[in-house]
Amino acid sequence: MPHSASPFTLPRWIDPEAAFLHLFADSPHAFWLDAGVDADTGWSWIGEGRPDAAASPLHRDATAPTTAQEAGPFRGGWVGWRTYESETTFLRVERFLAFDHASRRVFAFGDAALAARALDAPFAPAVAEPVRRGTASARISPAGYTESIAACRDAIREGFAYQLCLTTRFTVAGAFDAVEVFRRLRRASGSHHAGFIRTGDVALASASPERFLEVRDGRVHTHPIKGTRPRSQDPAVDAALVEDLRTDAKERAENVMIVDLMRNDLSRVCEPSSVGVDRLLEVETYPHVHQLVSEVSGRLVPGTTVGDLLAATFPAGSMTGAPKESAMQILAELEGEPRGVYAGAFGWVGDDGAADLAMVIRSVVIEADAAWVGAGGGITWRSVAASEVAEVGIKARAPLAALGAEVPPGW
Repeated sequence: MPHSASPFTLPRWIDPEAAFLHLFADSPHAFWLDAGVDADTGWSWIGEGRPDAAASPLHRDATAPTTAQEAGPFRGGWVGWRTYESETTFLRVERFLAFDHASRRVFAFGDAALAARALDAPFAPAVAEPVRRGTASARISPAGYTESIAACRDAIREGFAYQLCLTTRFTVAGAFDAVEVFRRLRRASGSHHAGFIRTGDVALASASPERFLEVRDGRVHTHPIKGTRPRSQDPAVDAALVEDLRTDAKERAENVMIVDLMRNDLSRVCEPSSVGVDRLLEVETYPHVHQLVSEVSGRLVPGTTVGDLLAATFPAGSMTGAPKESAMQILAELEGEPRGVYAGAFGWVGDDGAADLAMVIRSVVIEADAAWVGAGGGITWRSVAASEVAEVGIKARAPLAALGAEVPPGW
């Protein structure tokens, strides 16, 4: 579908959840990029497409000027994911709806029939409680993870790394309704860059809080997250957790290391002196956690493609550590298995070269006979093993709950 296609403006607002369930829930190749439950800003997109094995989205010129459009920044292109190991899975979008939460307007791309069908969407039914699955199986025990933390600290002491993002995986056997998993996840742990993408027998359900790459009009922004605290129902305790995160020397150092790494990555494809830090060490709050977030941006060198940008920045420094290549080698040995979709990125790439990709964290990957959740944390010399183990459990708890499973004991 060409990016010049004119959208149809619907006469009234429709809930994206209701529209997705009505139009695309049964499609084998569908997506729902979600601004959040009851969002009053941002955009959501729902639709379907066809698998595109070609590297077409990677060839788009990321520096081409884009014209502001009332129907939103995404007007056709590709939706999909890139794994941590840099394998790409994209859908070529055929038909979709765009939801402007701020203006409460809906636009249909594709054909008038889609707009008409969308208006027939009934209210979304209540989200069903999950079947109780018991305790998830862990790839490694808390004791084993503690040993890996010690190995990370050894590597840091010996000068091979400054910081290492050590991850693990929790698996729940059985068949799952992937759409219902995402509906539960977004209600329990919603975020501004959540998403659901299904292609064939594999689906990704994500409540990601981390925007990896935002590309528009030749500029790129990245939003690394490093530093986590749990939420508390007690307002005073919750405020104290925010202040503890904001002032923790280890968390601040970890975040600054990744900011420096992302500045270095962007400098490979950005004009000299254009790379800067727009935000540093700000706390963002989500339903289950507080996060320490920064923002780095730059102006891309003319002619830079989406593929060039990904080659310079992927995988994200917040999921590897620093220096990146050394960190990845160390982590591959310690983790022992590929990360797959987890720690990769998902979102859209437009026909015009614009893009918006989020990190695959706080996510569930649903396959034919099992589902799994990846989680991890940044290890520095000052890391306390018990705290790092607890952080993994905090991050995995909400995604596992969407599957009806619990974090194993000790996490």
